[in-house]
Amino acid sequence: MSELKKKYDKDVIKGMEEKFQYGNKMAVPKIVKVVINTGFGKIISPKTKDEQKRFNEYVVENIGLISGQKPVLTKARKSISSFKLREGSVIGAKVTLRGKKMYAFLEKLINIVMPRIRDFRGISAKIIDKNGNMNLGIKEHIVFPEISPEKSPIILGLEITIVTNAKSKEEGLELFKLLDFPIKKS
Repeated sequence: MSELKKKYDKDVIKGMEEKFQYGNKMAVPKIVKVVINTGFGKIISPKTKDEQKRFNEYVVENIGLISGQKPVLTKARKSISSFKLREGSVIGAKVTLRGKKMYAFLEKLINIVMPRIRDFRGISAKIIDKNGNMNLGIKEHIVFPEISPEKSPIILGLEITIVTNAKSKEEGLELFKLLDFPIKKS
């Protein structure tokens, strides 16, 4: 069992029950899933079919190393001529993590990746939506320890969505604070 899961079971449930007076410990919000997403439509559209295939393999390999799970390639739903986009062409990759892999990824994100981000001063409380979910944007995927910057010709941006079953922004914010996410004091 991961340290983050142990912390949730031992400390977070008690802290949340004290603050929000839940009638049952099953009512305490928890993290349901983590979705890691990247879009690369602009990068891939001018390339030839062979270059596109190699680029897709590069993205799948890198996202797979970061998440520990093979990502799914996402395709364009409709053609947009001004973006040189054809319906059905691959424009991104995503992976959904749950359970042990999710907790392992979150531990790595909090303890290793965030301190490695250039000019990182904490997470703003504004990125938590009204349902208590967090949407993080990471400009460079090379901050992850599995990725070698020397072997990465193209730097990808990532969107990480941490989905909770909290009912409000306040519950979600408190959950992330108790799980030791580096949230800025406002």
